[in-house]
Amino acid sequence: MTAPLAKLAQIPPRVAAVADYEALARERVSPGAWAYLDGGAADETTAADNRAALARLRLRTQVLCDLAGGHTACELFGTRLSHPILLAPVAYQKLAHPDGELATVLGASAMQAAMVVSTQASVTLEEIASVAETPLWFQLYIQHERAFTRDLVRRAEAAGTLALVVSVDAPISGLRNREQRAGFAFPPGIEAVNLRGLPPLPPSTSGALFDSPLIATAATWRDIDWLRGETKLPLVLKGIMTAEDAARALSAGADGLIVSNHGGRVLDGQPATIEVLPEIARAVGGRLPLLMDGGIRRGSDVFKALALGANAVLVGRAFVHGLCAAGAVGVAHVLRILQAELEATMVLTGCRDLAAITAERVRRADARV
Repeated sequence: MTAPLAKLAQIPPRVAAVADYEALARERVSPGAWAYLDGGAADETTAADNRAALARLRLRTQVLCDLAGGHTACELFGTRLSHPILLAPVAYQKLAHPDGELATVLGASAMQAAMVVSTQASVTLEEIASVAETPLWFQLYIQHERAFTRDLVRRAEAAGTLALVVSVDAPISGLRNREQRAGFAFPPGIEAVNLRGLPPLPPSTSGALFDSPLIATAATWRDIDWLRGETKLPLVLKGIMTAEDAARALSAGADGLIVSNHGGRVLDGQPATIEVLPEIARAVGGRLPLLMDGGIRRGSDVFKALALGANAVLVGRAFVHGLCAAGAVGVAHVLRILQAELEATMVLTGCRDLAAITAERVRRADARV
């Protein structure tokens, strides 16, 4: 087994698309780290279908449009963003690069992309916030100790984060077989530093999942009601995949939703996010911001998500590949590629701003014209 290659000091000219980073990234991390960072649950069919479903959509053009003054700006929770591409929460980013989340936030700041910081970040939230020059949101896993969870919320507020993103789709870790086959284990010095001091769960007595303390203390809708009363930050629920859950989230006082199957990392066999986005958009009816993640690799993918009802998207593996390959520069370059491709797609479909990107601009490849 050869040692990982050194991180790139400059981006090779042959890197023309986000997908070009994947091979460069894989060469620059250990096989175990790659299995963790890039793997999906079980047979990884959902992870693959996130990409395939986007590829099945075709773009419909409108020519000779007046595009003077066009832009990609949007507003989320009172903050104006220069483009609708956010960095998704990704845990343990020091597996990808020695600087971890500090490199990511520098790349995000260079492109003015909002970054969602993971509860399981390998750098403290406060350190990330101290160097951020771009909006930060904080992703929250509700912990078995609710008092500890409250402390995390207070830290997010004190750090100046602008929204609280609650992951609701992962009461347990996904069955990621690729990690098991690679023999993955966290190397020394990489941990979820924001969770230091959290008391451990008591051991399971029967070994059965349903009898375990993990399930007994897992979050429910009651915890969303509790959180709503604990913070004035916008509350965004991540992991909504059905119209029924979207309606329930609205009644629970959510301020935003993220259509997400966790990048196919938790439950294999779920549909692609772009396939369920329209039904959730109909259920939301424009009453709150709707975001989507899963499979975004092209600016045209961003366009397709916006056309089918999203206000913005989040990218995960795409920026992680840039981080693995070239640190902050790689993250910034991935974002630049996506924004440039989004702009080009808008121009070539006759859309001068995001509001002009409507469902009429896309159709399935197998649909009748």
